[in-house]
Amino acid sequence: MNLPRFYCREALAPGAHVELPEPVARHAVRVLRLPPGAPMVLFDGRGGEYLAHIQRIERDRVLVELAGWTEIERESPLSVTLIQALQAGEKMDFTIQKAVELGVRDIVPVESRRSVLKLAGERAAKRVAHWQGVVAAACEQCGRNQLPLVAPLERLDRWLARPAGSADSAPLRLLLAPDVENTLADIAPATNVQLLIGAEGGLDPQEIAAARQVGFQAVRMGPRVLRTETAGLAALAVLQALWGDFKGG
Repeated sequence: MNLPRFYCREALAPGAHVELPEPVARHAVRVLRLPPGAPMVLFDGRGGEYLAHIQRIERDRVLVELAGWTEIERESPLSVTLIQALQAGEKMDFTIQKAVELGVRDIVPVESRRSVLKLAGERAAKRVAHWQGVVAAACEQCGRNQLPLVAPLERLDRWLARPAGSADSAPLRLLLAPDVENTLADIAPATNVQLLIGAEGGLDPQEIAAARQVGFQAVRMGPRVLRTETAGLAALAVLQALWGDFKGG
């Protein structure tokens, strides 16, 4: 039986007595109906996880005692940064949630020319914080102990203008295009990848040109045109199968 897993932002330590964050405590008591003495797994995003037991429940307050720390990670050896153009509705939440399950290392939300959703200022900051919460919940579900980072929102052209890194550490940069010959199987294996995915209308031709100018290679994913919420996830799965931890079974 899998134990319930919860993310706690505060640093944890073996033997510590901690009070669960309010949303976590509410979920543990009201949704899962965990009684005193119930075991659970806690992680703080810094690596590894802790076995814990509920000591006391006071309404929505839950006090737990941490046992030992287990040095266990479920990270892929393939580091993928997903640069995802803003999607409308709940598509962005869905994409981020599934990308975490598929082992993405970081997520960079960008506003592209064809993005229907427009965010700025406080609204953008709140949405990024919400997406980081989606990441934490996805890690609780899939067993990851290290949280991918959701970067602050910025325009795609500004992000493309940033340096990619030195020649020795520069990532393999990929974008999807249905009208090119190369597929992911044609690309030499890499351990560090940046994957650029457009919004509902895809990337604008000028954005594709700008991306290729800074080292992005265009590859196709079969003969069909994929929706924005399908394209990135399908590419992540293929990358993990080719170079990541899917190939290990």
